[in-house]
Amino acid sequence: MNSALPVEIQEPISDTSVDLDRPWNVVVWNDPVNLMSYVVLIFQKLFGYSHEKATRLMLEVHNDGRSVVISGRREQAEHYVAQLHAHGLWATTQRDS
Repeated sequence: MNSALPVEIQEPISDTSVDLDRPWNVVVWNDPVNLMSYVVLIFQKLFGYSHEKATRLMLEVHNDGRSVVISGRREQAEHYVAQLHAHGLWATTQRDS
């Protein structure tokens, strides 16, 4: 005769939930290599920004050392970082706080 003993299943103690609502930022960092006009052109080309918006972001990079140029899903942010790298710009992703 095979008797089954009751088994207790415990709920996980750690919080394994993931916050999917927080976007990822693409941060462009200042560098001493690229001309400001080139950075403006790349922002217009990659993101479709107007000349004015691209210039404002470039000046933020130049004056503050960095600028968040776009936010979105992680895959999208990583794609933009790869494109920025391909154009010679220094960029990283960062989780929005």
